[in-house]
Amino acid sequence: MGLLDRVERNIEKAVRGVFSTGSRARVEPVEIASRLRRELDHQSITIAAGRTLAPNVFEVLLSDQDFGRAQEWGTPLAEELCDVVIQHVRSQGYTLQGPVRISFRHDDAQREGHFEITSSTSKSSDATPPPPPRPTIPAAPSREPTRLQPVLDIGGQRYSLNAPSIVLGRSSEADILVDDTGVSRKHLEIQTVSGVIRAVDLGSTNGSYVNGHRVNGSVELTDGSTISMGRTKIIFRLLSLPSGGRP
Repeated sequence: MGLLDRVERNIEKAVRGVFSTGSRARVEPVEIASRLRRELDHQSITIAAGRTLAPNVFEVLLSDQDFGRAQEWGTPLAEELCDVVIQHVRSQGYTLQGPVRISFRHDDAQREGHFEITSSTSKSSDATPPPPPRPTIPAAPSREPTRLQPVLDIGGQRYSLNAPSIVLGRSSEADILVDDTGVSRKHLEIQTVSGVIRAVDLGSTNGSYVNGHRVNGSVELTDGSTISMGRTKIIFRLLSLPSGGRP
């Protein structure tokens, strides 16, 4: 087990013990984690065959006492709970529309040891529309225009690149989470500028590779390019689809 793994394991133990001392009426993180999983299951909506949309923004409503304890721990607790959400989403095959965000809020209606969770679905707030992709030229007349949709295929799951900047990494703050201990917290960025898509290494510890060559700065991606991060293989694709369609 590496140093970073040991540190994260110790953080996880500490987080789970934040509320565990003293009165048994206090809220414990394990209870919040369990409620988050239930909230995901209850609020997920099936929007197409094999595609279930889950909420990605959560507010935990706490009493005065429990809110004070949550504030003392701060970001590590929220990050740990974000990881719980992401792991449950992956295990159930749910789809997220944006990065996972969890916040704590004081609520006068809550008594010590009791809490509520509200959830919603939200796209990344700092994302701006990408530049228009270059259209395909059909070999024969087509009934409707087509366009190219860039996607990343990670372990059989597709992620559409719908923003000019997409960050991949092991942190819950990354736009696409890659659950691999060989991947840095913010490892690689996919940039789209004037229709050109490039992979940019973010100073990762183990480096990024495109088609077997290490990325020094940035590398332009083409259909079928293979990106390697740690033990994870990612395929970049340009999918042709009707205008207004989804990959």
